[in-house]
Amino acid sequence: MRNIIGVRFKKLGKIYFFNPKNLKVKKGTKVIVETAQGEEYGEVMIPNRWVEDHKIVTPLKKVVRIANYKDHKHYEECRKKEKESYQVCLKKIKEHKLDMTLIDVEYKFDNSKILFYFTADGRIDFRELVKDLAGIYKMRIELRQIGVRDEVKRIGGNGVCGRELCCCSFLSDFETVSIKMAKEQNMSLNPSKISGNCGRLMCCLKYENDVYEEKLKKLPNIGAIVKTQDGEGEVDSIETLKERVRVKIKDTEGEGYLYKRYDAKDIKVIKDVVAQKIDQEELEHKKELEELEKLEKEDRKD
Repeated sequence: MRNIIGVRFKKLGKIYFFNPKNLKVKKGTKVIVETAQGEEYGEVMIPNRWVEDHKIVTPLKKVVRIANYKDHKHYEECRKKEKESYQVCLKKIKEHKLDMTLIDVEYKFDNSKILFYFTADGRIDFRELVKDLAGIYKMRIELRQIGVRDEVKRIGGNGVCGRELCCCSFLSDFETVSIKMAKEQNMSLNPSKISGNCGRLMCCLKYENDVYEEKLKKLPNIGAIVKTQDGEGEVDSIETLKERVRVKIKDTEGEGYLYKRYDAKDIKVIKDVVAQKIDQEELEHKKELEELEKLEKEDRKD
C-alpha cells in the first residue's frame, strides 16, 4: 500500500498521483510538486489516501511543499505574463503572415519555458517566430499545435443542451466516439445534430453507449423474423432502453399488416439479420458522415 495524493495542474486537466511523504493535505490545498519538467504548482483534488501498489505507476514523484505566499504570488505573476505574451505573439504572427490561430499561452512555474498553443489546418514553418519570441523573453520557447477539441476546451462555450460544454466543465480526457454510437442510440444522423461546437462528434455520445450495447445484445435486428403470441412477423423497429420491439404481422385475412409492440422476452427469434436498414437521413448525409468519421480517425492519430 502507498500513501498518495492526487494533484491537478489545470482546471480540467488530468489528476496525477504524488508521494506526499509526511505531509497531510486537504482537498483544495495548493502544493508544489516535482514533475518530469521541473517543479509545478497544482491543486490537491484527492487528499491523502492509501492505494494498492499495483494501481499506481512507480516511482512516484514527490510533493516538495505546501505552496506558500511567495509561491501563490509567483503563480499569479505567471498568469499575468501569459496575457501579455499572448498579445505579443499575436503581433508577431501577423508580422510573419502565418496562417495559424493562437489559442493560449502557458508559463511553466519554474520559468523553464513558455508554451504557445495554436491551431492550423496544416504544418506551419514557425522557426522565425520562435527566434523572435526567444529574443524577447530570453527563455526556451515551445509552440504546440493542438486539435479543435482542445481549442474549444480552452475557449469555452455552451452546448445544444444549454449547459456549459462537457469538455469545459468536467471532462479531463476525450474518449473515442463514432457514428455507430449515434446509430445504436437511434439518434438523428444529421451531422449538424450530432456534432459539437468543435465540429466533431459530440462527446456525450459515449456516456450511455455501454448501456445501449448491452441492451442491443438482447434484441433482434430490424428485419429479423420473430415468433409472437399473435403469430410470426418481421421486426419493424426497436426501443432499445425499454427492450421492446415493434413487429409487422400479416393480418388474418392477408390483406394488410398489423403493427404491435412486444417485450423482447416475449418473442422468439426465428431468423435474425446481420445488416440493419439504412434510414433516409443517413443516405442524405452520407458524404458528411463519412467526413466526420475521417476527421475522428485523424484526431486520434494526432
